[in-house]
Amino acid sequence: MSQGVTCEAGGERLSLPSMFLLLSACLAVVCLLSLLFGAGEIGALDSLSSLLGMLDGALAEHAEEAAFVIHELRLPRTLIGLAVGMALGVAGALLQAVARNPLAEPGLLGVSAGSAFAVAVALMLGASAATLRISVAQLGALAGCLCVLAAARMRGVGNDPVRLVLAGAVLSGLLGALTSMILLIDQRTADEIRFWIVGSLAGRRLADLQAILPSLALAGIVTLSIGRPLAALALGERVAVGLGHHPRLVRLLAIGVVALLVGAATAVAGPIAFIGLVVPFAARALAGPDIRRTLWLCLPLGPLVVIGADIVSRLVVQPSELPLGVLTALIGAPVLIWVVRSRRLPTL
Repeated sequence: MSQGVTCEAGGERLSLPSMFLLLSACLAVVCLLSLLFGAGEIGALDSLSSLLGMLDGALAEHAEEAAFVIHELRLPRTLIGLAVGMALGVAGALLQAVARNPLAEPGLLGVSAGSAFAVAVALMLGASAATLRISVAQLGALAGCLCVLAAARMRGVGNDPVRLVLAGAVLSGLLGALTSMILLIDQRTADEIRFWIVGSLAGRRLADLQAILPSLALAGIVTLSIGRPLAALALGERVAVGLGHHPRLVRLLAIGVVALLVGAATAVAGPIAFIGLVVPFAARALAGPDIRRTLWLCLPLGPLVVIGADIVSRLVVQPSELPLGVLTALIGAPVLIWVVRSRRLPTL
């Protein structure tokens, strides 16, 4: 993994393991900041003092409140941010590799919208269990993935990154309209889904994270098994077949992994757009075009972007919070425009 890929930084060349460790260190710092900062009355100093066990005596009651906020509110959303960031970053990289398109992103191409629509339908029909919601979200994401794959294979669409995004925008708009219709018809569903539909980590519990861990573990195992075939597939189907791989099976497995990851992330945090675009793009800029190296760097980069954006969302409109999905859209839209306008926009 360390051969052949380096990055210029301060006059020194960083190998891929060095970049991974550096990004992991940055992620650890961001996780600490996530525990310290919030939109409520418990400030960074109070949080740090509580973490270090420095508050006592007359401040014991305040210390107890700070400990509650950290352990019951900020820690779960930080851990869920780790899982969601990894899931969306890896899903974006896989989707781009399968569609052979650098603009393929779950939020742009209707995968997240399909997942959200499926959850809305399930809630309207009376579903409330977390595990049922996750499975339904994954089925909706799978349907969105299959639509993306079908569009990518259409003549004149799959070969043009911008046309593929436009096709995905049509699908997302249609599913979004159907979801809105459900919310207008069913008030109970609207009440339950109101804050979830915009994408947020606020109010999430560790039980929500535990419910998606089996899906993430399965997706990780399958991703490890298809890393080399995907790298061969990037060289062309004939090369992949010559190396003993089965392109159609590899694509189907990759689509299944994307459905597992996006469905799990959407079920627990709502639809969060642009993470699957920004993270793989940055990972490729650091690691090169090899999908295996890109996937490794997506692991720390995804949570770094998600948790960093979540921290900002807590601070910009205090004492309220800005929905995470809104902030990621504000960050990702300029990146999308820059990528589209860039002359370096080949198919993958």
